[in-house]
Amino acid sequence: MDAFFIGRKNELKTLQNLEKRDSASLVILQGRRRIGKSRLIEEFAKNKVFYSFSGIAPLKKITAKMQLDEFSRQLSEQLKLPNFIMTDWGDLFSFLAKYTAQKKTIILLDEISWMGSKDPTFLGKLKNAWDTQFKKNPKLILILCGSVSSWIEKNIMSSTLFLGRPSLYMNLKELLLPECNRFWRKQAHKVSSYEKFKTLSVTGGIPRYLELIDPNASAENNIASMCFYPSSPLLKEFEYIFSDIFGSRSSIYKKILSRLATGSATQKEIIESVNRSKTGDFSEYLKDLELAGFISRDFTWSLRKGSFSKLSMYRLKDNYTRFYLKYIEPNKENINKGLFSKKSLSSLPGWDSIISLQFENLILNNIPYILNILNIPLEEVVFSNSYFQTKTKNQSSCQVDLMIQTKFNCIYVCEVKFSKSKIPVSIIEDMKQKINKINFPKNFSYRPVLIHVNGVNHTINKEEYFSHIIDFGEILVE
Repeated sequence: MDAFFIGRKNELKTLQNLEKRDSASLVILQGRRRIGKSRLIEEFAKNKVFYSFSGIAPLKKITAKMQLDEFSRQLSEQLKLPNFIMTDWGDLFSFLAKYTAQKKTIILLDEISWMGSKDPTFLGKLKNAWDTQFKKNPKLILILCGSVSSWIEKNIMSSTLFLGRPSLYMNLKELLLPECNRFWRKQAHKVSSYEKFKTLSVTGGIPRYLELIDPNASAENNIASMCFYPSSPLLKEFEYIFSDIFGSRSSIYKKILSRLATGSATQKEIIESVNRSKTGDFSEYLKDLELAGFISRDFTWSLRKGSFSKLSMYRLKDNYTRFYLKYIEPNKENINKGLFSKKSLSSLPGWDSIISLQFENLILNNIPYILNILNIPLEEVVFSNSYFQTKTKNQSSCQVDLMIQTKFNCIYVCEVKFSKSKIPVSIIEDMKQKINKINFPKNFSYRPVLIHVNGVNHTINKEEYFSHIIDFGEILVE
């Protein structure tokens, strides 16, 4: 494995299993931009016959013909043939299928929504080429990949055109924390968990952003280098990825994210914050953001029935997006003038509140490691996510950072707590008050859990209130 390729063991194994099949495979690969989709396929296809084609970013002047001409150019280049121009997608797909017939081949159509969104015949001709030519090669793996997950969802996954044809659907998520830890390379054991956390509060588990880490630099210097210089790679990143995915519709999506940057909210609260009336298209906007990997819709559940509730809240799950909206965008003018490079994290307005939300994201994105530390087998879990209950005549409102319910009627109530210094002993009383608000069914037991990043007051351990106290560093290490 390439020294610079980190993680994705399960994804690679899943793709490698396709090679054992006796028939052609059609793969749908989705995920947020910079999540490493193309890089994953390159690693999978290493030392194999591999052809990769990518659409052109959807700028205003880009036409359907330009996309087709670019595919022709890439095809000529990769097959080492004289330049030729074809005027029909059907001819291009047919040529590629005949060229690779009976050969063990991997073909990647990258950013497929860019490639085909402006030509209404594109998907139909791709489907016909698959049915009549590509799938006749039992050694072929054809991968359709894209960042615009909503387009893939509507035009491929939910389309009758491709019904029953894909062999594998893969939605690439952020890297898990132990994988993130490896980006500090040989310095990983020398860098504190708190130091790593500050950097991860900006990068999350996005591989492209993690690659920017200088293992020998402090978190403050790393973040300044990434975000606070006129030439910083993440200074304009948000605008690039947003315009690529949402185009002219980006303003409403941005308003939604700006609301969620301050904390989770219901759909009603989001609608009110952006001054919209409740319409069907608003639900579609939220779904688009969810599919694109920016937000998560977290449903609460009935502890007694062990079933999902209809109640849900939306959470901004992407750490870079929150950091951009809160600290990069409002200060762009000063950043471009070179006046922000020495800004310390602690001096950023509202930093303590924001970094707590970032910490919660990292934990919720790594629940399997929490289960492992708590020694809870995955097959025993009924639900595991953030939990909330609304105020009624019989109960108080309450919100829990992470709650785990097992099939043995045990509830783990997890408080995810960030502090610049050691967690004070007052956390015990705070936790008792929260737990008193939860309507535990009869014959259920509960266990309070504290997850922290920067140490706890020694009295907390002496009190023996928490069944488990988990240090962030335990999750970072496999």
